[in-house]
Amino acid sequence: MASVSQGQEPMELPEHSPTPLDSPNLYLDREMSVLAFQRRVFGEAQNPGTPLLERIKFLSILFSNLDEFFMVRVALLNQKVDSTNDPAATEHLERIGDELRRLFADAYDLWRTLETELAQSGIVLREYARLSDAEKHVFDTYFQEVVLPVLTPLAFDPGRPFPHISNLSLNLAIIVRDQRGAKRFARVKIPDTFPALLNWSEVGLTEPAGQQTFVWMEQLVQANLHRLFPGLEILEAYTFRVTRDAEYEIQELESDDLLETIEEALRQRRFRDVVQLQVPREISPGLLEVLRENFELHPRDVYYVDGPLDLSRIKQLGGLERADLKDAPFQPQIPAILRIRDHEDMFAAIRNRDILLHHPFDSFQPVVEFLRLAAIDPDVLAIKITLYRVGRNSPIVEHLLTAMENGKQVAVLVELKARFDEESNIEWAKALEAAGVHVVYGLVGLKVHCKVALVVRREGSKIRRYVHLGTGNYNPVTARLYTDVSLMTADEKIGADVTDLFNHVTGYSAQKNFRKLLVAPLNLRPEFEARIRREIAFAQRGEKAHLIFKMNSLEDPSMIRLLYEASQAGVRVDLLVRGLCCLRPGVAGISDNIQVISIVGRFLEHSRIYYFLNGGAEEIYLGSADLMVRNLERRVEVLFPMQDRRQIVRLRTDVLGTYLADTRNAHVMQASGDYVKNLSAGTMVDSHQHFMGL
Repeated sequence: MASVSQGQEPMELPEHSPTPLDSPNLYLDREMSVLAFQRRVFGEAQNPGTPLLERIKFLSILFSNLDEFFMVRVALLNQKVDSTNDPAATEHLERIGDELRRLFADAYDLWRTLETELAQSGIVLREYARLSDAEKHVFDTYFQEVVLPVLTPLAFDPGRPFPHISNLSLNLAIIVRDQRGAKRFARVKIPDTFPALLNWSEVGLTEPAGQQTFVWMEQLVQANLHRLFPGLEILEAYTFRVTRDAEYEIQELESDDLLETIEEALRQRRFRDVVQLQVPREISPGLLEVLRENFELHPRDVYYVDGPLDLSRIKQLGGLERADLKDAPFQPQIPAILRIRDHEDMFAAIRNRDILLHHPFDSFQPVVEFLRLAAIDPDVLAIKITLYRVGRNSPIVEHLLTAMENGKQVAVLVELKARFDEESNIEWAKALEAAGVHVVYGLVGLKVHCKVALVVRREGSKIRRYVHLGTGNYNPVTARLYTDVSLMTADEKIGADVTDLFNHVTGYSAQKNFRKLLVAPLNLRPEFEARIRREIAFAQRGEKAHLIFKMNSLEDPSMIRLLYEASQAGVRVDLLVRGLCCLRPGVAGISDNIQVISIVGRFLEHSRIYYFLNGGAEEIYLGSADLMVRNLERRVEVLFPMQDRRQIVRLRTDVLGTYLADTRNAHVMQASGDYVKNLSAGTMVDSHQHFMGL
C-alpha cells in the first residue's frame, strides 16, 4: 500500500497552535473542492496518452458536470445572495465565477487542439461559411425539406411577450428589420431532435475516402434564417444558452400526494430563475442587453464562449465506429459460481456462501438474472426492492412486472426525488402501480438512497430470505461505466434486518436497532463514529490503527473532526475520495497522518468501502452512503458488513491496496486543497487496468 503523505508536504501552522479542530481554515470550501474535481476530469481530456475519442468523451462529461454545478450549487449560492445580501456570500459567488471562467477558457483552448487532432484522424468539423456553393446547396436543401418544418420562430414585441427559453436549450437571438425600418427581436430554438453535428452522408453528400465530415446544426439554421423571416432583413443573429435553477424545495410535510407534488415541482422547474447565460464573445452589446434585461441577470451571470456553445454535445462523436481512437473493448466477467443454469442453481450458489461482485469488472448480469429467476421461480413468494436511478428500458422493472404476473407479492420503493431522474422514476412508478405492484414513493423528509433487494422463498417447510445489497444503482447501463461493489447473501440476520428496513420504508416502524446493518438516519452515524473511536483507542494504547475509507464525497464536519482526532492519536488514515473533499490533509499536528487520493480514470469511481483494522480483527463495510450531512441525516442509507474472511482480504489487498498504489489515475491532495498526480517512482500501476486483468 502507498505510504501516508505520499506526494505531499505537511503544512506548518503558526507557533501559537494548537489550532482548534473546528477552525474554519481546516475545512476546505465545498464548491471549490467540486471544481477541483472537475479539473481532474478535465485532466483526463488533456492527457495525450488517452485515446482521442476518449479525450472527447471526458471533455463532454466536463461540460455536462458544469451544467449540473450551475443548476444546483450556483443556484443555491444565488438564492443565498438574494435572500441575505451578505457581502461574504457575494464574494464567494464571484470567486467561484472566476474559477469557472478559467475552466471554460482552458476547456475551449483544449477543444481547438482536439479539433485539429480530429481532423488529422479523418474526423473533420467544417464551418458552414467555408463550404463550397455546391455543398451549401445540398445542406440548404436538407434544411428546407427536413429542418425548416420543425422550427418555430418566436417574436418579441408589445403584443407578444418574451418567449420562454427552456433550460439547457440552444437558441438563436435575432434582430430583424421590416420594410418600414422597425427593428424587432426574435428567437429560434435549435432543435434537439436532430444531431448537433450533421454528417455529410446524412444530407446526401459523398465524403472523401477515410473521412467523416460534420457541420454544426446551429450554423446551418443561422445561414437559412432568411427562409424563416421572408421579406425581413436579418441584422444580427447569435447563439445563446441558459441554465436554470433546478434546486427546488418540495413541501413534503404539506403534501397530500407526493407523486402529484413532485410532478408539479418539475413543471415549476421549467420556469425557475436563469443562473447562467452563455453567449459567444462577439455578441453585440445591444442584443446581450436584451437577453440580460429579460432574464434579469447580473453581469456575473454572463459567460462568454470562444467556440460552439454547449460542448457536452461532442459526446456524439463517441458513437463513431473508430476503434483505433477508443479504449480497447472490455468484457465484464461472470464469476464461475454464478454461471448457473436455472433458479435452483442461483439460490444454491447464494446459500453456499456470500458472493461479492466488483463491477464493472464482474458483470452486473448476475444481479439482473437473480431478479429474473426470482420472478419465474414457483417457490418465490415475494420480491422487495428500492429503486433510485433505474434508467430507460429497464430489465429490472420488466422482471418485477413478470413477478407480479406470476402471482408474487412485489413491493417497490421508487425514489421520486432522485435529482434529474424524477421524470423517469415517475413513469416507472406509474407503470408498476398500474400492474398492481405495491409502490411506495419515498419517505417524508428523506430520500431513500440505499440499494437493496429482498427475495423471500419457500424451501420445504422453511422460509428463506435472499438479499442483494450494493453501492450502485439497479441500472445495467451505468453498471458498465461505474465502479461499484455488491453482495448476494442468504445470511439470516441480514435478511431479518432487510425485512425490518422494508417495514420501515413501506409502513410505520420505530425500529432503530439492527442486527448487522448500519442504517441512516437511524444508527449509522453513532455506529460509524464508535468504530473510528475504537481505532483511536487502539492507537492510544500504542497498537497499530488504520482506517481506509473509499467514497465519492467527504463533507460532514463531525466526521472530518473525528478523522483529525484519529490522525492526532496516531491512526493511519488513507482516504480515497473521488470528488468533493472538505478535509485538509497534511497539516502538521492535525492531519499529518492523513492522505487523500482521488482516482479519476476510465471508469467513474462510485463504490463506498470502509475499512477498520480493529486490532487485527479487520472489519469492512460497503454501502450507499458517503460521509456527507445529507447522507447521514437526510437519506435512508445502508452500510453492510463483509463477513467472509476471503472477501475482506480481497477488498483490503486487491481492491483498496491497488487503488492506494495507483500511479496512473491517482491525484494526491495537498494541504492547500490542490491536487498533484501521483508520480511515485517504480512500476506504473493503473488500478482500472489491473481490475480488468490487463
